[in-house]
Amino acid sequence: MKKLINDPENVAVEMLEGLLLAHSDQLRSVRSDNRALVRAEAPVEGKVGIATGGGSGHLPLFLGYVGKGMLDGVAVGDIFASPSSQQMLDVTRAINGGKGVLYIYGNYGGDVMNFDMAMELADLEGIQVERVVATDDVASMPKGHEEQRRGVAGMFYLYKLAAAKAELGGSLEEVKRIAEKANDNVRTMGVAMTPCILPAVGRPTFEIGDGEMEIGMGIHGEPGIHRGEMRTADSVAETLVASILDDMPVEKGGSVSVLINGLGATPLEELYIVYRAVHQLLKQRDITIYSHYIGEYATSLEMAGMSISILRVDDEFRELLKFPFTTPFRIQN
Repeated sequence: MKKLINDPENVAVEMLEGLLLAHSDQLRSVRSDNRALVRAEAPVEGKVGIATGGGSGHLPLFLGYVGKGMLDGVAVGDIFASPSSQQMLDVTRAINGGKGVLYIYGNYGGDVMNFDMAMELADLEGIQVERVVATDDVASMPKGHEEQRRGVAGMFYLYKLAAAKAELGGSLEEVKRIAEKANDNVRTMGVAMTPCILPAVGRPTFEIGDGEMEIGMGIHGEPGIHRGEMRTADSVAETLVASILDDMPVEKGGSVSVLINGLGATPLEELYIVYRAVHQLLKQRDITIYSHYIGEYATSLEMAGMSISILRVDDEFRELLKFPFTTPFRIQN
């Protein structure tokens, strides 16, 4: 294992300390262990607060999306581990501006359990909380079982759209509706080419042969739907786009937003090659790309690979996608 770390057990601790030192103008901690972070100006009175949370190891997911025009707070777990319900409750208290709080998080067992418990505790304190669980990963469950799918890079769109609605003064009900609508209209498919190494373990969490790749692998190494020989970027893009559009058809003349996400060890050069292929494939189907995002949005430590997310866009989404935001990892003007 070659990693720029100190003690493998303290990776999340020291990462959080460094993050707060670098971005104290945008973030602050509301716990002595730094496991509950909020935007610097939280709570924002008269605005729905939006919170997320999850394990470390996926930067900029989850904590990288806290900032003006985006999320209000995040609970941070250890590497690939859920934060606790108490950490989530502390975030909820700190971001409650009087209009309630919306939780947006991925569909993973520990997260679901702890977020549900935090909701119950918040209710006892008179804080109204709603939730939307991201389920965009096409590979994780077949069509008809969407509610059981994992949440991966497409969660970015739930954050982006719901946060914009909240900044524009939407009620808790309206902000939740937008997040649910985003979840219904986004799909993601990914491919992995190498495993990742958990610092505390010191060895790969799974094996992929030198000349192999796995379609549909999850961001924690969950099994995909097909393992085979390495293929070209164009061929992989064609498979992923076809799988997404088979699951979520986009009509001819339709409009979409595209997210090309690197999993941690894939150069931007390769992501742009993939975007080139996706652009061509959608053009052939007479589908227009309204907006695009290319880079690392939901990683898995140093895993090599990428995912493609496609969001169906309508007039309501167009306006919300334009809304500016600033976080330690992203700026959209």
